[in-house]
Amino acid sequence: MALAMSVLLLLPSCGTATKNGALIGGGSGAAVGALVGGLIGKNTTGALIGAGVGAAVGTGAGVLIGKKMDKAKAAAQQVSNATVETVKDRNGLDAVKVSFDNGILFQTGKSNLQAGAQNSLAQFAQKVLNVYTDCDCSIYGFASSDGSDQLNLNLSQQRANAVSNYLKNTCGVANSQIKYVQGFGEDPQYLIYNQDGSENREASRRVEVYLYASDAMIKDAENGTLK
Repeated sequence: MALAMSVLLLLPSCGTATKNGALIGGGSGAAVGALVGGLIGKNTTGALIGAGVGAAVGTGAGVLIGKKMDKAKAAAQQVSNATVETVKDRNGLDAVKVSFDNGILFQTGKSNLQAGAQNSLAQFAQKVLNVYTDCDCSIYGFASSDGSDQLNLNLSQQRANAVSNYLKNTCGVANSQIKYVQGFGEDPQYLIYNQDGSENREASRRVEVYLYASDAMIKDAENGTLK
């Protein structure tokens, strides 16, 4: 779960994305988006976002949420070194995923944010999280298959924590906005593969950050007051 930090916003709706010649989510990694998408849209107790509300989000409310997420996506696209995608959360609502290349975030085997990463995260907080405060956020860390399972699990968690702590402690993001921070290590479900079926280890090492509709956003959308 190293850090190609996806600011994350789960379930890529575009299926497959290509970066630097690598097939992201290709091969057995094709289900990566769907797997991660099943993790977002939760609150801190693990319940579905808007349970009892989000489960019945109407078409009109979904459209309003989609427009709000488009604005958040456009803002995220202004952040240096960020790769941004529209995805779906567990409720089927539009969400945003922002990824940063691991080489920008951390040195090999380390969990201390590099200067370039701090700059990108500061921009992300200023342009996105601290503006779209009715978006909830989840941060997930992933690792390549290099090294031991336990080492990679620990490192992916430390890197996800490093991103979360920097956003909260340095960039002023509210603790309540970041709902979930977890490292998945080298879980085979989340590895990224090249077109020839080999693992793209650089791409597998990443942190993904997801933005998705909070309970407050869903309620505003249902009331027709979301702007």
